[in-house]
Amino acid sequence: MVGTHAGRVERPSPWPWLVPVAALVAGALFASSVRASHGEDLRADYARLPDLIREQTQTNAERAAEVDRLRAQVDDATAALAPGDLTTQRLERQAAEISALAGRTEVRGPALEVTLTDAQLPGGEVPAGADPDDYVIHQQDVQAVVNALWAGGAEAMMLQDQRVVSTSAVRCVGNTLILQGRVYSPPYVVTAIGDPTALQASLEADDDVDLIRQYAVAFGLGYDVEDVGEQTFPAYSGTITPEHAEVAR
Repeated sequence: MVGTHAGRVERPSPWPWLVPVAALVAGALFASSVRASHGEDLRADYARLPDLIREQTQTNAERAAEVDRLRAQVDDATAALAPGDLTTQRLERQAAEISALAGRTEVRGPALEVTLTDAQLPGGEVPAGADPDDYVIHQQDVQAVVNALWAGGAEAMMLQDQRVVSTSAVRCVGNTLILQGRVYSPPYVVTAIGDPTALQASLEADDDVDLIRQYAVAFGLGYDVEDVGEQTFPAYSGTITPEHAEVAR
């Protein structure tokens, strides 16, 4: 005969085995975090990013100065060798012919200066519902000005405090500009040596630069052009690394 049970039926509680499992999982996650951070705060590197950028910029500047010093030694040694070596003399003449095009010589002449700045917002806040990207200068804006000045017959160019050559690449990360290993914040200043009238005309005729002017009116971006008279640009001192080469025949 099947019996019946009165009252509450007792079932085994799951907690005695759930608690150890939860503790084991938590311990594994903690150990993984320690290994990933090497025992340090995982967010420390993000907090130090601006300092790391400044340190690397200083290192790049020091190395550039060392390159200049070593290049001067090479030039002195080459000059001392040239009088008695016909091959060296020929190479020196060839180098002199292309050095201006490569930006390896100092240049002086009349110059036009273009300054690009982010919009100055009241309280530093973007208006509600607006796109923050509309209020800052972007990589393509700087490139547009550089390209328009080259198209206008610029003989030489400076971006911030660096000489710009054919291998120079303008890149932006966030609201900073990176040029040849150095980091800059706006305003961005592009200066070109050439015929100021022709340079100005090229800027006015360029569609991409015209878009910058439109944004300057609509969103308050800074776009200023100034004839700065005679300027002297230093020779480019960085490394020029070709991507393509052809064997001379």
